[in-house]
Amino acid sequence: MSKFGQYNIILKEIVEGVRVFEFDLDDAYFAKIDSPEVKKGNVKAKVTVQKKIATYELAFKLEGIILIPCNRCLDDMEQAIRHEEKIEVKFGSTYAEENEIVVVPEAEGSINIAWFLYEFIVLNIPIKHVHPPGECNKTMVDKLKRHITRQKDDTEDNGLFDVDDDDDSIDEDVQVDPRWESLQNINFDNN
Repeated sequence: MSKFGQYNIILKEIVEGVRVFEFDLDDAYFAKIDSPEVKKGNVKAKVTVQKKIATYELAFKLEGIILIPCNRCLDDMEQAIRHEEKIEVKFGSTYAEENEIVVVPEAEGSINIAWFLYEFIVLNIPIKHVHPPGECNKTMVDKLKRHITRQKDDTEDNGLFDVDDDDDSIDEDVQVDPRWESLQNINFDNN
């Protein structure tokens, strides 16, 4: 049995009706996947398989928590995962993914969903994932403040360094490198 053998769904055994499979995606699962995005978590996966005329419909429902690094302080943070997805699977001669349909070899008669589960989780991680204000590692936030340069009117990521200290304002008199300052005068208006 391969390391992902428990995630095989034997489609040939489903001749009619609906079958439900449940999986616990824990730290061991994420360690086996060995991908840099998620190393730990606890996600419940429910997969409902329904036989249709020429295809099988797999409906995925994922719910749980994963641990990912905060973009700001790099400490682990919890990220809630709640996602539903459907894929259609049919038999063919070789494995392929065509538009919205996954083709699996008819000789095998099964599909391994381990990687599908992981992709659905990773695709639901927000691009920007940071701790709520005041929960970041204060040592790292202090180090970032010492090394960041900002302009007076820069409002992007307002509250980026919100922590509970009163003297945590960013120095407004930081000199901007003139090479960067000249880029502000570029006009992107093509009219």
